[in-house]
Amino acid sequence: MSSAIRLIPLDNTTKHHDHDFHQIVIGLNGHAEFEIEGLGGSIASLSGCIVPANHVHYYEGIGENRQLILDLPVDTPSLTGPHHELSRLFDAPRFFTLDEPLRLYLNFLTQELSQPHHRHSLAQRQGQGDLLAATFLGCLHARLHPDLPAKGTNRLNLQALDRFIQRHLAERLTVTDLARYACLSEAHFSECFRAQTGLTPYQYLLRQRLGAVRHLLTSTRLPLSEIAAHTGFANQSALSHAFRRKFGHPPSQLRRSADKTASLLPASS
Repeated sequence: MSSAIRLIPLDNTTKHHDHDFHQIVIGLNGHAEFEIEGLGGSIASLSGCIVPANHVHYYEGIGENRQLILDLPVDTPSLTGPHHELSRLFDAPRFFTLDEPLRLYLNFLTQELSQPHHRHSLAQRQGQGDLLAATFLGCLHARLHPDLPAKGTNRLNLQALDRFIQRHLAERLTVTDLARYACLSEAHFSECFRAQTGLTPYQYLLRQRLGAVRHLLTSTRLPLSEIAAHTGFANQSALSHAFRRKFGHPPSQLRRSADKTASLLPASS
């Protein structure tokens, strides 16, 4: 599938969803607020965010605003074949600010999209979108992941990382925090982690959070809002969406099952 590039405003009401393609949102005018699986931030002119596929995200435009949005299927030409390394950009949600060269390219990109020749056939538009997206993604990747790890890289101490995650679970840890703890750049850490575990650091972190949620649901009577605060989710709704997507049912169902099981156990003497 091909990349799609849109120039649109965001509604001035809070909405949320997830989708099976990656997305990059860049502010052109005005402001917008985003929260991606517990990671929150603001987008102003010439700053943006990375939304990996299947990540629930909340968003709201603030007043008059205009955003450039890149929709990037996981099999798009701009992320596969000779460009496969660019998929690293979507290992985790992230906010970023464009430097001057990227601002100039963004200005070219928006002007190019408004040209009459961009309104040609669907195949021509898709090919143009793939080329524009690949160039932008390559430049962004060079800035966010400047150092590629060499083969035969160091093994990570996963037990120490687990202890660090559990100590700071309520603090909305990011992949940057984990990389800093391991004394590696984010790019190097992500590559080592994926090679060693088969997961991205963000997938692993989310698994740890949801494991803690399951424990608290079955062992305490804490309300869901407090469980969200204890496990690094921004709010109860973000927790519920992540839980339902992972386990196929809402958190309340697990708690009811645990309560039912407990009621069938014989009372202790």
